Amino acid sequence: MYQNNSRTLAVVSYITWIGWIIAFLLRDRTDAFTAHHLNQALLINLLRIAGGLCVMLPLIGKTVSGVVGVAAFLFIIMGIYRAANWRTDPLPLIGEIRLMY
Repeated sequence: MYQNNSRTLAVVSYITWIGWIIAFLLRDRTDAFTAHHLNQALLINLLRIAGGLCVMLPLIGKTVSGVVGVAAFLFIIMGIYRAANWRTDPLPLIGEIRLMY
């Protein structure tokens, strides 16, 4: 099975960039469970940055930014729930994207 701190690191990875960096630095490089959640948390953090940049768009920027922000928040809640329950099923829409292995 997984190490004792795998679940903790997976949950912490979803809590802002600081949590992601802490989980990234403390992870066991052979732990696929934590790596899966680190990847999904990285995608969510990048989505939040993209949503923040959308504010600069004329006319629809604030609306798009708000929708992306709500989606990112829901992804964070779903990710924390899945990590806390030892689940590795991908998040909707972004879960199949791999930025890190």
